[in-house]
Amino acid sequence: MAANGKAKEGDYKKVKTILVSQPRPERSPYYELEKKYELQIDWRQFIHVEDVPVKEFRRFRVKPDEYSSIIFTSKNAIDHFFRICEEMRIKMSQDTKYFCLTEAISNYLQKFIVYRKRKVFSGRRTILDLAPALKKHKGNEVFLLPCSNLGAKDVSRFLDENKFNWKDAMMYQTVSSDLSDLTDVTYDVLVFFSPLGIQSLYENFPDFKQNETRIAVFGNSTSKAVEDHGLTINIKAPEPEIPSMTMALEKYLQQSNKDD
Repeated sequence: MAANGKAKEGDYKKVKTILVSQPRPERSPYYELEKKYELQIDWRQFIHVEDVPVKEFRRFRVKPDEYSSIIFTSKNAIDHFFRICEEMRIKMSQDTKYFCLTEAISNYLQKFIVYRKRKVFSGRRTILDLAPALKKHKGNEVFLLPCSNLGAKDVSRFLDENKFNWKDAMMYQTVSSDLSDLTDVTYDVLVFFSPLGIQSLYENFPDFKQNETRIAVFGNSTSKAVEDHGLTINIKAPEPEIPSMTMALEKYLQQSNKDD
């Protein structure tokens, strides 16, 4: 990917083009920014999820129906858990308990099971929200944690520290997307939401130089990945009174694109 000289913090050179490292949504406040500041905003997924083939999964010697409780950390985990079950011709018991990190994940689970409140437990955001329900069933249950190649570190740490009888199972992989068609493309701002986006950038463009390209990041782990590569962060969210990336971008655009 081509980059424009070194961008510096506080550099408010006019922005005309932005690349957001996510799939294009149907509706988004980004579209309002695009109109308001007469921008070109492109969308490109820097990472994507791939199946772990059932043939490979069998090598792990994990049979989902041998576990009485399943912990789901994402909708992807649900999709690939039931895909594996279907391909292995496994039918989960109606007595299986499901522990979901958020209510949105537990609602998604209804696509795959007959929803019974006493068998489904949901948290608000983190594994600690689920701690009371998990500990209540700790003595009688064997837990399975479907995950990606990245694992689920906070959940794994909690289960280990509290001596649960559990095992993780890699059912899908998060990998870098092919961005080779962007080799000669230049953007004024690149927007990143995870360290994996930065990893994908350098896997695709090992010689990437920031030059005058501004970097926008969301979250502390993304910020650290950017700084570890010696890049300058020009736009950051969340910050006090700036909870979203679009708000952070607009604050920057108010300076960079103000009328001369």
